[in-house]
Amino acid sequence: MAHDHHHHHDHDHDHEHEVDEEAYAEAEAEAIRRHALAQIRQYPDVALRLQANEVADFDDDLRRLVERMERLMQDAQGIGLAATQVGVLRRVFVFVPDEDGPRAVVNPRFTDRSRESSTDEEGCLSLQGVRVPVERSLRVKLEGKDVDGTDVSYELEGMAARAAQHEVDHLDGVLIIDRTDADNRKRALGILRPQPVLR
Repeated sequence: MAHDHHHHHDHDHDHEHEVDEEAYAEAEAEAIRRHALAQIRQYPDVALRLQANEVADFDDDLRRLVERMERLMQDAQGIGLAATQVGVLRRVFVFVPDEDGPRAVVNPRFTDRSRESSTDEEGCLSLQGVRVPVERSLRVKLEGKDVDGTDVSYELEGMAARAAQHEVDHLDGVLIIDRTDADNRKRALGILRPQPVLR
């Protein structure tokens, strides 16, 4: 899942070199983001439409996968990433539910969802340039395992609940364009599939 990129620069900078440093840092972050996005499968990659398989082996291979996914998610400035987005058909995703940093959930399942829902705009690291309104449960209970195979359980609400639902959708081959209304889907597909320019 993608972060909302709306930066507000209200304060004036007195020092030019401070601006230069900030501009350099932003340019560097953008270069890192682009490099990360280049390693994340982009629509219409077939992997994004495949169902991931349950994880049976909690081994170094899984640990390496999770470390790579966490690094890519952070470099790409996202708040969630599913294994299918890096072309691996395993039921595992990483996300940032709170200030304590990224977590991995293996074989995730929702054991409870609130009847209350809300509709908000969502972006996706695999659908660059697209933001569409998606209705999600406001609160969910998520259960699964961590990378060591230990049971984990999260009571999530708001953005964390939305991110978890978004990532579990990925593991089922479901994208945000499948969960939005017809008009927004059409607009999104126009962005994702640019029409050839006839000269």
